[in-house]
Amino acid sequence: MTVSRQDFEEAIADYWGAKRIQNELSAIKNRVGAGTAGSVRGGKHFDGIAALLAKFFLDVGYPPEAIRIANGQRLELPGYYRPQKQWDVVVAHQGTLVAAFELKALGGPSFSNNYNNRVEEALGSAVDLRRAALAELFPGEKPWLGYFFIMEDAEGSRAPVRTAKGAFPVEPTWQGTSYQDRFGIFCERLVAEGLYDAACYVTSSAKDPKPTELVDSLDWRHFSAAVIARLTYLKELGLP
Repeated sequence: MTVSRQDFEEAIADYWGAKRIQNELSAIKNRVGAGTAGSVRGGKHFDGIAALLAKFFLDVGYPPEAIRIANGQRLELPGYYRPQKQWDVVVAHQGTLVAAFELKALGGPSFSNNYNNRVEEALGSAVDLRRAALAELFPGEKPWLGYFFIMEDAEGSRAPVRTAKGAFPVEPTWQGTSYQDRFGIFCERLVAEGLYDAACYVTSSAKDPKPTELVDSLDWRHFSAAVIARLTYLKELGLP
């Protein structure tokens, strides 16, 4: 595989507009028909990361038309509790959903405003698609789902968050945790429960874009290894 740690760090820096990704990664958007910056779902912030993920599949021979990272490229996938949902990166080839990725972020200054929304989005997307797979809406091999999340590193995301007094006490795991801690727990549980096959969780900021990986099992090394394992598995079955 030619996707490197440097590619990963460049893509995170590109998210903040701090540094353009390498020319090779920039060219990927054109190879898969995604056009120029701003064409990728979610706006230009995730262009570099979408291109980074596309590179895994291009490098092992998937045709560019199988890799979808832009609006207008049929990013919609069927659901069970709703007709369909648009994902951020979709790789589909020979009747198999090779991979689908959600690319999300949470920034300040008020982290509380969108924290629950991000949790509910990730859960809803995965549960809906997994149930659709059980209903045999994906005829090929079992779909593979990846989750990529950037938390802005700031005082508001690092500080412990108070839990409200409710009808029942919260799980002790959550006591005294920051939003950074909480998203680490959340992503670990997404993978442990099989909702996503792999998750990459980093903290970063415009001031210091170099990514910090707070949880070993959610770092880039584990995430890229999981993508490679998916590619190896399908190659043994004749894909691509």
